[in-house]
Amino acid sequence: MAITLTQLRAFLAVRSTGSVHAAAGQLLISQPSVSAAVAALASELDTALFERHGRGVRPTPAGEAFAPYAAQVLGLLEQGRNAAQEAAHPERSKIRLVAVNTAGEYLVPPLIQAYRQQHPEVSILLEVGNRATVFERLESRRADIGIGGRPPGRRLTGYPFVGNDLLVVGKETPADLAHTPWLLREEGSGTRLATERLLADLGMSGANGSTPELLTLGSNGAVKQGLAVGLGVTLISRFAVARELREGALTEISVPGTPLSRPWHVLFPRANLSRPAAQAFGEFLRSAQCREIIEDLL
Repeated sequence: MAITLTQLRAFLAVRSTGSVHAAAGQLLISQPSVSAAVAALASELDTALFERHGRGVRPTPAGEAFAPYAAQVLGLLEQGRNAAQEAAHPERSKIRLVAVNTAGEYLVPPLIQAYRQQHPEVSILLEVGNRATVFERLESRRADIGIGGRPPGRRLTGYPFVGNDLLVVGKETPADLAHTPWLLREEGSGTRLATERLLADLGMSGANGSTPELLTLGSNGAVKQGLAVGLGVTLISRFAVARELREGALTEISVPGTPLSRPWHVLFPRANLSRPAAQAFGEFLRSAQCREIIEDLL
């Protein structure tokens, strides 16, 4: 089977962007080159990988089934490349870290800073996304270490890292939460899912009682801006609003069932192919120094 890396990259780019044109722009190659690579891959696999969908394309069931294997092949090769370079040039070590949005925005940057003060030769590449992105990057070997929720299934392993309390917060305490807008994160966010479950438990999901207005603002930053101007209330990590709570700019609102405990875990692919640089960073995350930094953030 003569499948090439160019074919795999073209296939995954078309899948993620939904069009040959966008994939060509992402890969910085011509559209005919992308089309030829995808066609050659489909020929090798003896099945169609995409079908027309509106003005773009979408994966066929066969294409969707093949995608995680293609991603894992590229991820493993990137890991192997990094391992070879690290063995030849330990001073150029690279760690690919992926974290859920809140941890990536408020927790991880000071940890990276502290680690690089001790190991300035190590390059740490941080990607931030929702929980699905974190799990996918680790499973496809496009990240060495992740920070997120409890590892699902059998492909990932990990250990509890730090407590993550979710609080109901607003500019002030409203008279009636059922008639106050609730600010939500994007679809796929673990915090959004926790909010929806909390509203259901409080009888504010529509089935059992009145439904508050739900406003999707997406990122933590947008939600916090909404809170600052009194747009509504939200369920949010204490890490994201620690400074505002200390300064009195925001108020924690007492709601039955909160704070919700959603601890973050340090996550790894289950197969033990971790490089020395990634292992060393994982050991740092267990250290007393790391714990002190986290406590200072709160």
